[in-house]
Amino acid sequence: MKRQDAIEAAGIVDRMLANLIATVPSKGRACSQARTTIGDTRANAFKLLIEDAIGPPLDACFDEARLAGTTLQQIESVRRQLDAEITTTLGGILVKNASVRFCLATSGAIIATMDFVSRQDVAQRKSEMSQPFAEAAEIAADDMDSMSYQALVRLHAAITNHLVETARPLPRMLNYQFADVLPSLVLAYRLYDDASRADEVREENKIVHPAFCPIQGQALSQ
Repeated sequence: MKRQDAIEAAGIVDRMLANLIATVPSKGRACSQARTTIGDTRANAFKLLIEDAIGPPLDACFDEARLAGTTLQQIESVRRQLDAEITTTLGGILVKNASVRFCLATSGAIIATMDFVSRQDVAQRKSEMSQPFAEAAEIAADDMDSMSYQALVRLHAAITNHLVETARPLPRMLNYQFADVLPSLVLAYRLYDDASRADEVREENKIVHPAFCPIQGQALSQ
């Protein structure tokens, strides 16, 4: 990579990895390994860019951050920061686009390990992934980068298929309405015939105080 391109690209990598390392939890061996890998890549970014060797280290950074416990929402925040980057050189554009694709690949790997409790959660996740993939695929198509375009389409299709298959056995969310404000324990007993699911009702409906639940809400069909 040319020096001017590498200067701009190094700034993008530095800001991205600063955001990525902030998502890594502070305790644990995997977290320590992730911080070390991200720190080393961040320190040597310019040299790696000049040598056109930044790809594998960035891949390792995202992979180890995922293994350390970085969440889907946190990876999405890293991707949004990358989207806001202004680039003027070819090297900067390439690194920005590649980094966005690392974020999408990492999101897919995280989704593959997630547990869902309702179809609504699955549908929401599927909807949230559509726009980022569409934007990345459009950029790849505009750049006439057929390999990246096909890889993005395949990855998005795989994630969508996984979510569809995951949703099949899950219960649906149904609306309920009672005549009066009730405690979550009573709601759980009436809805599920099981008062021990009171916390589940509270979390599903974002209830502020469990003793005073709104008369309307949502519950699982099972």
